[in-house]
This record gives sequence, structure tokens and C-alpha cells, in this order.
Amino acid sequence: MWLLRSNMRFHSTLSFFFITMILLVFLKCEARDSISVENPLSDNGETLVSAGNRFELGFFTPEGSDKSHNRYVGIWYHVLIPRTIVWVANRDKPVSGSCGVFGIAKDGNLKIWCNEKVIFSITRLETSTTFSRKLQLLDSGNLILFDGNTTVWQSFDSPTDTFLPGMKMKDNMELTSWMSPGDPRTGNYSFHRDQGVYSIQNRSTVYWKSGQLGPLGTFIYNELPDSVAQILLDQSDQLDERNTKYISFPNVYNNTRLVMNSSGKIQYYYNYSSVVWFEPRNFCSEYDVCGKFGICNTTNKPMCQCLQGFKPASLEDWKAGTYSNGCERETGHSKDDRFSDLKLMKIGGQVTLLDPAQEEATCRKECLNSLKCEAYIYNANVSEIETDNSNAKCYIWTDLENLRIGNPDVRVNLSLRVPSSYIGQPNSKNSSRTTFAIVLTISLVGVVLVFCSSYILHRRRLMADGSGNEGSIEGNPMLFSYERQRQVNEMMHETDKGIDVPFYNFNIILSSTDNFSDANKLGHGGFGPVYKGKFPGGREIAVKRLSSCSGQGIDEFLNEVNLIAKLQHRNLVRLLGYCIKGIEKILLYEYMPNRSLDAIIFDQNACLLLDWKKRFNIILGIARELLYLHQDSRLRIIHRDLKTSNILLDEEMNSKISDFGLARIIEGKRIEASTNKVVGTFGYMAPEYALDGKFSIKSDVFSFGVVMLETISGKKNTAFYDPQEVMNLLGHAWRL
Repeated sequence: MWLLRSNMRFHSTLSFFFITMILLVFLKCEARDSISVENPLSDNGETLVSAGNRFELGFFTPEGSDKSHNRYVGIWYHVLIPRTIVWVANRDKPVSGSCGVFGIAKDGNLKIWCNEKVIFSITRLETSTTFSRKLQLLDSGNLILFDGNTTVWQSFDSPTDTFLPGMKMKDNMELTSWMSPGDPRTGNYSFHRDQGVYSIQNRSTVYWKSGQLGPLGTFIYNELPDSVAQILLDQSDQLDERNTKYISFPNVYNNTRLVMNSSGKIQYYYNYSSVVWFEPRNFCSEYDVCGKFGICNTTNKPMCQCLQGFKPASLEDWKAGTYSNGCERETGHSKDDRFSDLKLMKIGGQVTLLDPAQEEATCRKECLNSLKCEAYIYNANVSEIETDNSNAKCYIWTDLENLRIGNPDVRVNLSLRVPSSYIGQPNSKNSSRTTFAIVLTISLVGVVLVFCSSYILHRRRLMADGSGNEGSIEGNPMLFSYERQRQVNEMMHETDKGIDVPFYNFNIILSSTDNFSDANKLGHGGFGPVYKGKFPGGREIAVKRLSSCSGQGIDEFLNEVNLIAKLQHRNLVRLLGYCIKGIEKILLYEYMPNRSLDAIIFDQNACLLLDWKKRFNIILGIARELLYLHQDSRLRIIHRDLKTSNILLDEEMNSKISDFGLARIIEGKRIEASTNKVVGTFGYMAPEYALDGKFSIKSDVFSFGVVMLETISGKKNTAFYDPQEVMNLLGHAWRL
């Protein structure tokens, strides 16, 4: 009896313990997103998490800080590792130690305390004796202080170094850099907007300027990517349920941000951690490095030169490599002056708008009649929006600075005023245009004739061989090339409609790989060579470059971009972006520091890094990804080329499947399909696929079995040797 009562008491205590633990876990999981006067936030590990789990607020110490006792209140991405801070409340007033408390004071203001002593007042609002104020963290990253249903303060109006989608970039707003990556104190660089022009200042000195805002909201010259301009310019006010204004953006911008970093660069991030644009990117990008009437070109040595008709203001300074004094005219102005065309990608200085200007002759005459006019621009990109000359614009420049050439994709036609002696004929401007038109016409006619001749010759050869096929794209290289280009264009169109894979500029990829240097080459696969790259922000990437002699081609390239854009899994290598420029077809992936599985398990020394537990985890990760592809994803996908060289390993030896160029989608409830063209790697192919072209989820499972045996044994299937005449590793395993 006594034993029975003891058991009952034990089971009651045990049940109470488990119920208590479950409640504690439940309460811990139910993270709050708001603070009231009664429940501030303490520096004990407690945080606020927005309703959709996108952002988190709490106390933190920056990674890499040499002052580990300094504590700050900040907002960061909830799921991103390493922690990425987007806002700091007390950047110049840290709390020493973990005594900090953050919340709404009795007077209604946001404050940070330590041992009941106020360390920093974040807001300085009128005193409120009511307890109706509430602080809430939204999924946009905005921290809002409500008084009832009225917004009295929000963090979006007081950013630190980061601009998030939904903010309003006002003329009085600035992003200020951290002092260093590990020190959030106010740094030296700030990003501003002033009358439509964006600039970076180093303290009070202008360090970089964007294009100048022109009519109809367009840029006279535009070095801002469309995505950045969209965030900064294309804003639409809306109201939420509390009648609070916010800015709505397409979903494609949700994971983007602008950051003013501590080295003086404004960076645009896509997909949280990929830097896809930044400025200034080189010497010529910096503001007015060549001075007035000096022009900068990164391909020249020296990079600074004077405009035609100008000379260095200080020859000694220019010889010493100091160009900031700029240039001056060699002769004065005259009404007999002529104009020389310049193709610029950047221009600044004093400008006056002459409106309207029906003809360019009117604009030219206006400049000649003014002794202060140095150059003019007629129509300045307005023709791209409206073809009616009634809205044509004439810009008269009385001063020229911050001039730059070098990017063939961004051009401004500037007509520079020069003495007539610099131009051979008075009408040389029109003459040069006529000559250009004639040369262009002759060139086009020549290209067409060569094209037609090649086509006729090729058709004759086909007919002579008896292999001509009027209905076959494959039988006609020209139509075949056209069809491939059409497919590329369609994919670009699909990307615009919502494929969540960013397009990268080819020059950025060249820079990140050091012009595809052999020193950065990681290997060579069926697709082509793979290079290691590094973005300016430090992000490492793997760059796959389509080889013209590859067994795989544009079909596999398009297939991989479209497929991986629709897949998300932790055991799937993430596609960061792609690039198409001429014959160049490039895919950008997250960088896997331990490379591929075959490079480790088949190496006598490297294989020692993998104990049985790690090998088991690698196999388990591959199995999880296959289950996702075959069953759990919204598309049923057959990989068709699963092998150890397509299994990549991250820094913790976690496996990730890559190379979806040969993958196929199985429609509806089907579990198999067939093909006339068997592709893949022998030794990993299922027999029914290798012999009959039939593939299914079982084909991938067969390949998985081969990979599993190779991972366990460290032996290649096709290179396995057994003295008892077993042909391969599979036969050996079957016999065992």
C-alpha cells in the first residue's frame, strides 16, 4: 500500500513537471511583438519578434567588437545568420554590461535604463500621463510607437545605416555609416538626398553623387539600377488598420536593403546577403576627381584629362597626380564658336533649363548668345518617354564638373562649346552625322548579304547531302540560334514577371572572379569551368560558366534557372543569380568551401575528415532533398544526374544537391516519363533508363543507392576491382 502511494506521488510529480515544461516551452515560443508601459524589455535574452517572424528587436553586442561589455538595442533579421543589424537605437550611448532595460517610460517616451538610471532617451515627445502608448515591431522592420490609434514616432523616420523597403527617402533624411563593422557608433560617411540628387559625404565633403534628376522624374544620366531607383522614388502611401501611413512595394523588394557601410560605399543587397550594386566602385566614380572641365576615364593613363579646348589649371599639380584643380579654357568665348559632341556617362555643374525648345538649333543659338554657356544637352532622354517635341528640353550648362566616360551602356550626348579652329568645317557636326549614317547603312547591307549568302550555301550543302529538313530547327543552324535566343528572351521576360532570381551585370562577375583568373578556378564540370568569386561586400560565390564545347547547352542553362527559382530546401544549393551577355551564360551559386563529395571520399587523406557520423548525416541530407524533390515540393522533379560530384559540402559538411541542368518536371500524378536522348553519368544510371530511356523517381533512388555505397566505402562504383570477377561496387554489395 505504501509502495502504491509512493508510485502515485511519483507519477503525479512527474506529470506536473512535464506539464510545467510544456507550458514554459509554449510561452517561450509565443514571442511577443510589442511593449507597453507595464512590460519593458530586459537584457536577459528576451526579444520582440514581428508577427511574421521577419524582424527581431533586443539587446546585442556587434560581432567583431573589441568592447564586448557594450550593449545596444537594435533590430535585425530574425532568420538571417550571421546576425544582420538594420537599426540601432543607442549607437552612441551603449549600456555597459547586461543591466539594460528598454521600454516606455512613465512620461510616454522611449528610454533605456540601467539600474533605474536613464542611459539614453530615444524620443523626446510631449509628456503623456496616460498608459495608452504601445510600441510594436512590424514585419517591415519598422518600430512604431502608438498613442491609441495614432502614430507618434517610428524608427523609419530615424534610420541609422540601413534603408529598408517602405521607408521614405526625404531630403532631410540621411543614412550614416557605422564607425567600423564591429562598432555601431556614428561613422564618417553619410548618404543623402537633395532635390532628387543622391550623394555620399565624408563628414562635410562630397564623396560621390548620383545622376541629376531630370523632367518627368527621369534621370538626365542614371547610374542607379532600376531596383534601387524603385525603392527610392516609386513610393505609394497607404493606410493600415490604425490609419498609419506606410509604403507598399512589390514582393520582389521584400528581401532588399540599402546600406551605407563604414568604408564609404552605398550598397544594395538582394536576398538578404548578396551585394548586387555599390558606389563608388572605382577612382572615376568618386565625386569630381578631375576637377572642373576635367574628364575621367578608367581606361586612360592618367585617368584624368582636360576637355577639348581646355588645359590644366595647374600643370605642376597634374604632373604630381593631383587633378582636383581641374582645367581652364585656352581661349575665350566667341559667337563663332562651334560644338563638339561628347558621349558621357556622368555630368555635373551649373545647369539652366530652357523650356520649351522646339528645335536643337534654338538650343544651340541660346548657348552661343551667352558668354557663360559652356555646353548644352538637347532633349535629355525625354524622347524615351514622349515622342512629341512639344515637351523637348534644352539644358544650358554654365559650368562642368564631375565628368566621366567609360560605360558604353550609359551615355549622355553633350554638345561642348569649342573654338571654330578646333573643327575643320562649320557644319562638321552635321557632316559627321551624315558620314556615320552612310557607313552604318553600308555595314548593315554588307552584313545582310553575308548572312543570306551563308544561308544559301548551307542549304545547298544540306540538299546535296540529302539531309535537308524544312520543318526541323535542328537542321538549320540559323533558325536553331534564333530559337535559342528566343528562349533566352522568354526567360528574361519570365524573370520580369516574378522568377525570384536576380540578373547580374557581366562586369560585376568579371570583377568578382578577377577576369576568370585561373587562380580562382575551382574545377570543371559538364556545364563548363567553375570559379570562385567574391563580391565587394565580402560575400563568396561559385560562378559556373557555360562552355561553348560543353555537352550541356542553353537548354540546360534555362532549365536550371527556371527550376531552382521554384525550389527551396536547406539541402539544395542556392542559386544566387545568373547572367547572359552575348555568348556568355553564367550561373551564380552560394560558395561551398568543402567543394564536392567525390573530392573528399575518394581522396586518401581528405576522407579522414569524414567519420561515420558525418557520412551518415551526408547521406541523410541527400535523402531529405530527394524526398523534397519527389514528394514535398510543389513540382515533382526527377534529377537524372545524381552523383557524388553533384553533392556539395558546406563549411559544416552538410550535403547539398546541385546541377539541375538535366532535371525534369513530371506533370500531375505521373511518376515516370521517357526520353529518346539518354543523358547523365554511367555508373549512376538505373538500367531501365540507360537502356530504354525510361526515368522515374526510382531512377533517382537507384542513383542515391550508388552514392550511398560510395560514401560508405570510399570506392568508386565504376573503378571498383574485385579478384573474384565482380564487375563493380554494386555487384560486390549485392553478393555481400
